[in-house]
Amino acid sequence: MEDKALVIIPTYNEAGNIRRMIGALISLKEEVDVLVIDDGSPDGTASIVKETMFDFPGRVFLIEREGKLGLGTAYVTGFKYAIEKNYQYVCEMDADFSHDPADVPELIKVVRSREADLAIGSRYANGISIINWPLTRLILSYSANIYARTITGLPIFDTTAGFKCIHRHVIENIALDRIRSNGYAFQIELHFRAWKAGFKLKEVSIIFREREEGVSKMSKKIVREAMWRVWAIKMRSIFGAL
Repeated sequence: MEDKALVIIPTYNEAGNIRRMIGALISLKEEVDVLVIDDGSPDGTASIVKETMFDFPGRVFLIEREGKLGLGTAYVTGFKYAIEKNYQYVCEMDADFSHDPADVPELIKVVRSREADLAIGSRYANGISIINWPLTRLILSYSANIYARTITGLPIFDTTAGFKCIHRHVIENIALDRIRSNGYAFQIELHFRAWKAGFKLKEVSIIFREREEGVSKMSKKIVREAMWRVWAIKMRSIFGAL
């Protein structure tokens, strides 16, 4: 697995997207393996992934979990799998094509070349690069990132970005089992822990597109968690309890 990359995709009801996404990733010139972590999707997402495992033996993997256990725990599970299987580069992305699989090689390249330890596919690094979002959601997201950046001091514009590539040595040194955030706040905490541990973060501008299939997982509960969790992250850092 030396120099190999793994793309982790958490899913819940992504039957309309997952086969096409896996195919797009497997066909990249940059060779990547794919790990889908499915939270008991009632629409048969896991069954579709199992079919693709026969189409691409040794390249596609599946972890099935019972019920919606959350984005953060899905990624922690995926990170531990990546370390166990000795992947060097670990990517996060969504299944719904809001993240373009064609951008994955550039994120890996930034980390492989040691320009950064964590390369972030950013919606806000070069102005605002989002397509087809309603104005209310855009304002909410942009304001939330200003809020999180102001409180935490993170030196990045897109603190909640869920599209990234991480070198394995970051994952090995940020105390995964101490991460408490589970929704979009997970991304803020992951970036914060990596930054505080002395790792270099770099934003790579991407075009983010609203999903065409399925339903967004955004909820008021997720927004509320992000709002208070950034204060918890900051306070724990101040008192050395991160």
